[in-house]
Amino acid sequence: MEAPRLAHTMNSPTSPCEEVIKNLSLEAIQLCDRDGNKSQDSGIAEMEELPVPHNIKISNITCDSFKISWEMDAKSKDRITHYFIDLNKKENKNSNKFKHKDVPTKLVAKAVPLPMTVRGHWFLSPRTEYTVAVQTASKQVDGDYVVSEWSEIIEFCTADYSKVHLTQLLEKAEVIAGRMLKLSVFYRNQHKEYFDYTRERHGNAMQPSVKDNSGSHGSPISGKLEGIFFSCNTEFNTGKPPQDSPYGRYRFEIAAEKLFNPNTNLYFGDFYCMYTAYHYVILVIAPVGSPGDAFCKQRLPQLNIKDNKFLTCDEEDGVMVYHHAQDVILEVIYTDPVDLSLGTVAEITGHQLMSLSTANAKKDPSCKTCNISVGR
Repeated sequence: MEAPRLAHTMNSPTSPCEEVIKNLSLEAIQLCDRDGNKSQDSGIAEMEELPVPHNIKISNITCDSFKISWEMDAKSKDRITHYFIDLNKKENKNSNKFKHKDVPTKLVAKAVPLPMTVRGHWFLSPRTEYTVAVQTASKQVDGDYVVSEWSEIIEFCTADYSKVHLTQLLEKAEVIAGRMLKLSVFYRNQHKEYFDYTRERHGNAMQPSVKDNSGSHGSPISGKLEGIFFSCNTEFNTGKPPQDSPYGRYRFEIAAEKLFNPNTNLYFGDFYCMYTAYHYVILVIAPVGSPGDAFCKQRLPQLNIKDNKFLTCDEEDGVMVYHHAQDVILEVIYTDPVDLSLGTVAEITGHQLMSLSTANAKKDPSCKTCNISVGR
């Protein structure tokens, strides 16, 4: 055959997943589905002599790869020339039934020692549930295949981005960060009811909450890291925070040194856009030795607080001086409670621009600026 590629069902449209499979030797053929239904031209017959894979094991799961192994009866094992692997995204009740579904991915691999690595960024996405089933096959001299029954169906979920993947995102974000501007405060916009509730129910201390699912789909902080969102961008002409906000008309402002200082660590969390020209960078500030610091140290690239492209803290003539990147919108997560008495709460004079909200915002998977070459 010519260059290896994926095989797909006869009536399926061409899919990008046909382009890339690494560590698998593939041939293009027509396949039956898991129920054994075949087209008349499939050239595949069933023979019970071929062993059916069982006790399937999935291991070494990353955001865009996994290892698979199984057990087989010794009967006719020496006749096996290929494995058929049926890999599909697990359907959920919220899936859009009228939207074109992903083409079922039938991988045809030459019989190699197990476990076997399946890797392919076109069809494997991070933090996504999949189902997988396996057949054994024997290629005949006329090019047709004899196949076993399908194995049982196994479910698994791919992993989050690793530090290696986040470092790739970090490097892409550094390219567009722009020059640094001075800042003096961090600020958090909310509705008046939020601050009233904080005073009445939490003894005046804003509490960390679990980060939503905005940003990159593979981000290890989404749905896991607890923190409080702050902003720090300033207007170019005034050097002060903008008066507009999508999150509420009341603003808590706190001097930068009270949240960000040599007793805190700084981490890079994400880089994304929402089908717009401007990009967001998520940074995490964690007091040294805190639970948030321990969480980030295992999962996120750490930045030098004095020397990075996004947010810096340094001493000049005995005074702490702060700078932020001009050309990205910074979202800063502080991982410990913050008492309102450390700053001030006041109503802003600008507009509430809901179009700028990033709550559960979905990343643009087609943007070449903020995507890396692994599953979206």
